[in-house]
Amino acid sequence: MDTYLKILDARKVLELPEQATMSEIKANYRKLIRQWHPDRCCKDQEQCKEMSTKIIAAYRIIVDFCDQYRFSFARDEVQKYLTDKEWWSDRFGDDPLWGHIRK
Repeated sequence: MDTYLKILDARKVLELPEQATMSEIKANYRKLIRQWHPDRCCKDQEQCKEMSTKIIAAYRIIVDFCDQYRFSFARDEVQKYLTDKEWWSDRFGDDPLWGHIRK
């Protein structure tokens, strides 16, 4: 199977949006594994076991992809993720009119 399709399927199993942080990935994994774990699941035990296996496999696919992903530390890429305070400071710095308005 194509790597993209594997990741797409894994993303759907983990109920992830198209873009997610590692903490969101882990949170969804934990929520779903809690819900479907055979020891806690109130549904058919075979179905719970099957879903748990799918969730674990999907999580491994996503984590493996993230471990091999090459991050860009280029200035324009990093600036996409500035906090509001950093963005404001970057734009206006110590400007006497606007520089003092920081959150």
